[in-house]
Amino acid sequence: MKHTLFLTQRCNLACRYCYILKKNISLSLEMAEKIIDFIFDHTPDGEMVDLGFFGGEPLLEFDLLKDITKKIVNHPSYCKNRIVLRVVSNGTIFSEEIAIFLNEYSIGLGMSCDGPPFIQDRFRIFKNGKATSKVVEKNLIQALQWFPMMPVNAVYSAETVEFLPDTIDYLSDLGAKNIHLNPDISSNWSVHDTELLGEIYGQVAQKYIDFYMQGDPRYISLIDSKITVILRGGYRSEEKCSMGKGELAYAPSGNIYPCERLVEGDDGGVHCLGNIKDDSILPVKCNGHPGIATNTECHSCSLKEYCMNWCGCTNYFSTGKYNQVNHLTCASEKAAIQAAIGVIEKTREHGISFSEHLSGTPLMSIIGEVSS
Repeated sequence: MKHTLFLTQRCNLACRYCYILKKNISLSLEMAEKIIDFIFDHTPDGEMVDLGFFGGEPLLEFDLLKDITKKIVNHPSYCKNRIVLRVVSNGTIFSEEIAIFLNEYSIGLGMSCDGPPFIQDRFRIFKNGKATSKVVEKNLIQALQWFPMMPVNAVYSAETVEFLPDTIDYLSDLGAKNIHLNPDISSNWSVHDTELLGEIYGQVAQKYIDFYMQGDPRYISLIDSKITVILRGGYRSEEKCSMGKGELAYAPSGNIYPCERLVEGDDGGVHCLGNIKDDSILPVKCNGHPGIATNTECHSCSLKEYCMNWCGCTNYFSTGKYNQVNHLTCASEKAAIQAAIGVIEKTREHGISFSEHLSGTPLMSIIGEVSS
């Protein structure tokens, strides 16, 4: 079960592509306690609980994060071996105090940075319009010293996708070894833009190979995720979209949503499943079942088993339906799959089997490098 707590809808940034409507509202500790009880009561015994702190910018409410964390670990149903705690930050807030607390309670930290300053400052700016790159770069370097395997999330748009190789170089030079690349689905992607993805993803794949050949591998989500599903023969059912069933998000108001991206402005509208104060939550109000793409071309596609055409929130924001895929997703998935196939074929002659991907631990080879 994946649960996401919105600590606040406040943010110190005005990112041009953000899908969360900012409000001067934060989660109360009383509401948080109700959510924690609900999470433990509605997660099957023995099942892992992936609990993330989100926002807005969650580290604006660091004291609240500390209080909620202590409520979680002191809960009668808490079990250290089945609870994973995470927090995702925009990278503008970091300190030794934060690092010490996150380490003490084994809270995984993730930061966002879209790449070099000319990319970062194009879309990720402070509310007053000033650039964020200097602050984020400084905090990234410091955070990576505390958390060497910290995931760094980079968003790319139609305007910046050509610079993906530069983003990988930049983040790698800062020390990042766990790089997650995500397309901005709200960007105006033309057919011409998507036709370039094969070449650009191929460049990313070559950098991935170069890192391996140099004995300094990186986890690059665009490539590693596809290597895993290709070697397995497709996505497992538990890996596909489970919004509203295996995934829930909680707004400061107590409203429950099927996915963190669907909270948006927390208007209690079409996506809302109910409120934490209700006796039960409502079924997901969707146009179709997430995980089953309705596009005719998807049914006959030879790559369908390796494709993320089942991501309900991505589909909704791009087509207005949970189970209808748009041209960007189709082109991006095809390009990523082909790039990963190329990596597998090119590295096979060097004896690289990617066995850790089959075992479900693709980061293990990189962790070994960090630890040695």
